Parts: sequence; C-alpha cells; structure tokens
Amino acid sequence: MAVSKKIMVTGATGFVGRELLQRLQQKDVEVIALVRRQSPEIQGAVAQFVMGDSAFPENITTLVHLAGRAHVLKESSSLPIDLYRADNVEFTLRLAREALACGVRRFVFISSIGVNGPSTSGAPFNEASVPAPQADYAISKWEAEQALIGLLKGSGMELVIIRPPLVYAGHAPGNFRRLMKMVSTGLPMPFALVKNCRSMVSLENLVDFISLCAEHPAAANETFLVSDGVDFSTAQIVERLAEGMGKRAFMLPVPPALMRWGARAVGMGGAFEQLCGSLIVDAGKARRLLGWDAPLDAEAAVIQAGRNFITLEQCR
Repeated sequence: MAVSKKIMVTGATGFVGRELLQRLQQKDVEVIALVRRQSPEIQGAVAQFVMGDSAFPENITTLVHLAGRAHVLKESSSLPIDLYRADNVEFTLRLAREALACGVRRFVFISSIGVNGPSTSGAPFNEASVPAPQADYAISKWEAEQALIGLLKGSGMELVIIRPPLVYAGHAPGNFRRLMKMVSTGLPMPFALVKNCRSMVSLENLVDFISLCAEHPAAANETFLVSDGVDFSTAQIVERLAEGMGKRAFMLPVPPALMRWGARAVGMGGAFEQLCGSLIVDAGKARRLLGWDAPLDAEAAVIQAGRNFITLEQCR
C-alpha cells in the first residue's frame, strides 16, 4: 500500500524529536527530518532534508516544529530574550511561511505550559486560562503562538498548538535529570514538608499525543494542554523514582521557605519553583475533542524513568 502522508519534523535529534521519529516510523507515513546538517543520529527509514538547500519536498502533509532555544540554565547573554525571540519566534515564522508557500497542510507547534504561567495557586490551567508567561523562554513561546495565529489565519494551513508541562524520562535533561541524580545517591531529601502538586507528561505520552495531533481532523486550529492525567507531589515523585532505582526514599522536614531562600541565594529560584511549587494542568480537552487518554500509566512511567536512569548511568 502506498504511503499517503508525509510528516516533517524539526528538532529531530533532540530529547522529544528522537522519540517522535521512532513513533512515526511505526505508522503508515513517510517521515522526513528537517535538519541544519546531515546527522548520523537519525537512523531508520527517515529521510533527511537540510534547511536552505532548496524548497521543501513536495506533498508534505504535516510539519511538527520541535526545534528552538530551550531553557539555558547558565545564561551568559545580557539580553537573553533577544536570543529566545530569534530562535523561537523569528525562525518559527520563517519556517511557517516556507511551509505555507509549499502547501503544507498542518503546522504543529510545540509550545510550553510556561505560556500559562509558572505556577497554579487555585484552579488548574486549561486552554481558556489567561496567558501569563514570565520567563524569557515562555514569553518567546507565547509571542510565537500569537505570530503563527496571525500569519495563518484564513490561510490553507491548519495550526495546532501543544503546551506540555515538564517532560520526563530516564534520559531527560535539565532539572529532572538533576532530581534523578540526587535520588540515585540514596541521601535524604528535603521534601517531607513540601505539599505541592505537579502535572507532568512522560516522553512516551507526549509523543503519542503529538503523533495524534499530526493527523486528527478535530485537532485543526486548536490549542491543547497535555499531561499524564495524574498529579504528584515532589515527595511522591522522589518515592517513585527511588522505587525504580531500587532504593529507599528518605525525606527530611526542611521548611519550604528556607529552601526557597537558599535556592534564590544561589540563583536557582526558578529551579526551586519548578521542583517544589504547584502547577496543575487540566488536559480534559484532549480527551473530549480527540478521544485521547495517556497510554502509559503515570505511576508506572515515573518508576520506569528511575529504572532507566540507573541503567543508563551503569552504561556510562
């Protein structure tokens, strides 16, 4: 049977991109990685198209845009917002214009829950929540969303916006990797008094949702918040990671206010809020409109992340 759809992916060598390529190859679609240069990391039945070589390949059905400037933990620029805007707004618009000119039917933009804000204090975030981005990264994602909506309004190309919260797996980068590293030491953790609640999404569940949004007719011109559907406190996350690692989780009763002060003193205030603050996502729209349920159980996914982290560390 002839392949009827072509899906192009940017950011194909990244944390989410690699997993998405593998998932798409299991479907009846042709997969193309849009890259800055040929990459040996991209394997399997995936064609590579180098940006700028020529116009897009013909008959692209969907472009999934994952590439962009992510959180930089140790920012050296005096104007980091300009760098975020160059990568996450200007490049995104340039890509969308080229896709539109080449007849791409759907543009799937991976944004961030940070567009809604850094935390929740009452009701969960949903698609109707008033955006309140604060970090430079989140501001650039919000500006890109608005620019894309303006560019594509009334055009022949559909837009799908996805705002995931923290994405985790055993090989996750950033703050989640730091947390797994801390848990793996077996040392006591200072989270006994942290009574927060966080929504996350496993890498497997996010990729499943992206692949659905790439094709589902009802996803056209919609914005979605996505999560595993089960929320955990930081202590519960640590306990499940420790279980996967075959360790016991010891919790110390350190006042959160003291931890917040210490984190801010060393320039890690944002990391503390991401770890110990509350951020709850209502992903009900994805279920109602697209019939999507997270295929991987949240508790099993966190335990598996801990197990995979230990396996990867032993192989280093």
